[in-house]
Amino acid sequence: MEQKKKESARVYKQQQIAPGIYDMWINTTLAKQAKPGQFISVYTQDKSALLPRPISICETDTTNDRLRIVYRVAGKGTAEFSKYDIGHHVDILGTLGNGFPLEKAEGKRLFLMGGGIGIPPMLALAKAVKNAVAVDVIVGYRDKELFLAEDLAKYAPVHVATEDGSVGTKGNVMNVIEAEDLKADIIFACGPMPMLRAIKKYAAEKGIEAYISLEERMACGVGACLGCVVKTREVDHHSHVNNARICTDGPVYAAEEVEI
Repeated sequence: MEQKKKESARVYKQQQIAPGIYDMWINTTLAKQAKPGQFISVYTQDKSALLPRPISICETDTTNDRLRIVYRVAGKGTAEFSKYDIGHHVDILGTLGNGFPLEKAEGKRLFLMGGGIGIPPMLALAKAVKNAVAVDVIVGYRDKELFLAEDLAKYAPVHVATEDGSVGTKGNVMNVIEAEDLKADIIFACGPMPMLRAIKKYAAEKGIEAYISLEERMACGVGACLGCVVKTREVDHHSHVNNARICTDGPVYAAEEVEI
């Protein structure tokens, strides 16, 4: 397993790709060790903000040592990041967390399911799951601002749900599965908690494996704040309780292992 390290990186480029959604490429040696489902912590330059902001890895360019993050402006820290221009210095820590178990996809029909800001990790996954028999990307948006949909479509068929019905199936990702009669043997997913609960229930009913990323629940991303504890089926061998810190033990879990 690669060691996590703090690194002074530089912004290669950045653009806004939807209202409140920013797409940043960073020059960093961490690109070579990044795995789909992992994240980095990005430090602000505001010294009053002690803790970094955890942001999922969207894509890597290992040839040029570049790593891509796509994030939503949610507070002061991410608002600061959105102002960074080309060449801007940025401190990052990574790579963090455990990624999706790619070996589970071998020879299987696979759903990659993302909702909202849980969509970015699906791009790294779509590029990586070359050993699956079939891959369907199922993504949910609020409206017609389909950020990353074209990128995803380069690697697998993309099925879209929108809350307002402006594109694709009206509703959520589960409505897409029903409307298009899609089938899978295994699910990799990241998104808001109601979506992940629905996926966990669906997987249990269908008797298929599901692996879900709980990154939405993280706060500091480095195990310091204890703001991301999740109840687990198994007793943690460190704390001896049925809890785990998502940022250090996750963010990816077998759906059946966590109580959400």
